[in-house]
Amino acid sequence: MICAKGLIGCTLEFRDTSGVIVETEAYDAQGDPACHTWSRPSAREFVSINRAGTVYVYLNYGMHWMLNFLVKGKREGFVLIRAIQPIRGLELMQGRRIGRTLNQLCNGPAKLTQAMGINGAQHGADPLSDSKWVLRFPSVAPDIAVSTRIGITVAADYPWRFLMKGSSFVSRPQ
Repeated sequence: MICAKGLIGCTLEFRDTSGVIVETEAYDAQGDPACHTWSRPSAREFVSINRAGTVYVYLNYGMHWMLNFLVKGKREGFVLIRAIQPIRGLELMQGRRIGRTLNQLCNGPAKLTQAMGINGAQHGADPLSDSKWVLRFPSVAPDIAVSTRIGITVAADYPWRFLMKGSSFVSRPQ
């Protein structure tokens, strides 16, 4: 949860696009029935053999790419990047998400991967050594709200969703 909260306000760059992370969710590799590792041995193995920060991209419902970063420590799991406020590469993003307003470009995990051009080819990337990725921490910590996770049917009551207070770019207001 610390990493999920700590990513709020960071600037995420991928190739020619970037945005400020305004919403994340945490998933625990152990004891979290909403986590992929609960029922997918290959996901458990991926989490266990890769280092912290590794990009974990998966196809949700066979249709939408989801961007996550692995977390290590006392607990292992990953952080789902749920929404960003787009700041660079707006024309590219708008071309990938035709007819969407600025607030609708990246206000959901599948929307942001589509807008930024992220897909399964990035799965397993190491953003610390791959120049396509940059993560910049904010100079001033933003105000952060905590909420229960959304878009899932099990363990949805965990307060592991983090949002930048007052942002109009989140997927769903608190």
